Amino acid sequence: MVTTGSPLRIQLLGPVRAWWNEAEVALGPPKQRAVLALLASRAGDVVGVENIVDAVWGSDLPHTAAGGVHTYVAGLRRALEPGRRKRAAGLLLTSESGGYCLRVDPTAVDAVVFARSLGDARRSRGRGDVEATLRLYEQALAGWRGEAFSRVPGPFAAMERDRLRDLRLTAVEEWAEDMLAAGRHAELVTELPATVSEEPLREKLRWLLMLALYRSGRRVHALWTYDETRELLFRELGIEPGADLRTLHQQILSGHPELSAPGADPASLLLAGRETAFHGAPKPAQLPPLAREFVGRATELARLEEWVDSELSHGGAWTPVAVVDGPAGAGKSALVLRLAHRLTDRFPDGQLYVDLCGTGPQGRPVSADDALGQLLGGLGVDGSRMPSGVAARASLYRSLLHGRRMLVIFDDAHDADELRPLIPRGSSCVLVTSRQRFSGLAARDGAHLVTIGPLTEEEGTRLLIRLSGGRIEGPGPVTERLMALCGGLPLALRIVAGQLAVNPDVPLDALVEQYATAPGRLERLTVQGGAAAGLPRVFEAS
Repeated sequence: MVTTGSPLRIQLLGPVRAWWNEAEVALGPPKQRAVLALLASRAGDVVGVENIVDAVWGSDLPHTAAGGVHTYVAGLRRALEPGRRKRAAGLLLTSESGGYCLRVDPTAVDAVVFARSLGDARRSRGRGDVEATLRLYEQALAGWRGEAFSRVPGPFAAMERDRLRDLRLTAVEEWAEDMLAAGRHAELVTELPATVSEEPLREKLRWLLMLALYRSGRRVHALWTYDETRELLFRELGIEPGADLRTLHQQILSGHPELSAPGADPASLLLAGRETAFHGAPKPAQLPPLAREFVGRATELARLEEWVDSELSHGGAWTPVAVVDGPAGAGKSALVLRLAHRLTDRFPDGQLYVDLCGTGPQGRPVSADDALGQLLGGLGVDGSRMPSGVAARASLYRSLLHGRRMLVIFDDAHDADELRPLIPRGSSCVLVTSRQRFSGLAARDGAHLVTIGPLTEEEGTRLLIRLSGGRIEGPGPVTERLMALCGGLPLALRIVAGQLAVNPDVPLDALVEQYATAPGRLERLTVQGGAAAGLPRVFEAS
């Protein structure tokens, strides 16, 4: 018969331990503890010697295994029943026909208590009493002290470790579901990450954490968790997240009303997801103003616009990236901004702009980390919640732009490797200017490269006429001379035309001759009152 009300307690949900009248018992070597763990998990049942041998040694069976069982049982009897006379029969650990039995109340074994409490919680769950169910789940999970059967050898212990770990994780998931049903998502956000870190590949736990974060008003962190999960699954297993995670991700992006917490107003959540898609920030519209009197580049503009429309017809299967390169002063930024303003209707979610200062006079290009900080700020991410490091920032940035049509412009890029983390996935479009030709970006990432050079004689003349304030009225020797002196570069022509316009009293020929003088020609190509805009620094930095 089973002894009830025993002063013995046995722990299997953690390192295998035992207490007699609250004093811990020394259980001896690992295999002796393995024998106790097997008998405790089957308290009240007779376990045959052969079964004990298989459970403790498995296929690695010494010829002394059966004798070893008897030795370990004797050692356990001395530890568990210290008052027993040497030859007296055991009362707790008894010898039966062909085996042994640990005669204690099963409730003295924590693994048995856990299983029973979990069964009670599940039955309560079926009755719909959420608060009572939560108490029972918490009671069941409270008995865990680490990995079950920790540091215990043998195939039985290994099997029980896996079985009980999976049972515990399932219990945590069921508890978390009921916490969400009770509207206690804020508490769940603090409790669940520890379990997620123990089992980072368990998608159901990640799903529950994402939903809890979203309901707690932490939409960015929910999206970040998805992106982290996606990268982890691909790196460790070479797979994408399952359908449930992908669906939740899409619902979070769109602010789906089904995600609202119990008692919440679904309409308000939908509004938060769509109209304030970037955490209350207005839709980004960061395009700088267009240059005055843009001339030429009609062919390049038409071809780029046609290319963008063609790329968008693929439905976001990849991100279109176009890089306009050319020499300093060729008008790359003016061309890209002209194109961007034409394309705004194709990108209803807004426009982002970052000057990467790759060859500018500032002295140091903007790093990918800093550029991502600017982009996330434009998307409404508060500085206090800004993740650190390129990988974390790129992950959040891509999550925020996932499924959105955003036009992103990077001006004056210097390095393709610094640019790559800034390219989002999906249906956004990226336009880049650079003085470098990014052949590697085209080969590896499918970027579309466009090179521009000087303006034609007719285009340059038209620009001079429009910007000279009436000093030049038509083509002729003066415009030909200035085109030659400026190399047909739009920036140089603009500066020359500007100086002609602001010096109406100086004869035209005299001004032209100043630019014709070889020494210091670049120094004269400077906007009055704004030397930083002049060509000298442009070419020195180039």
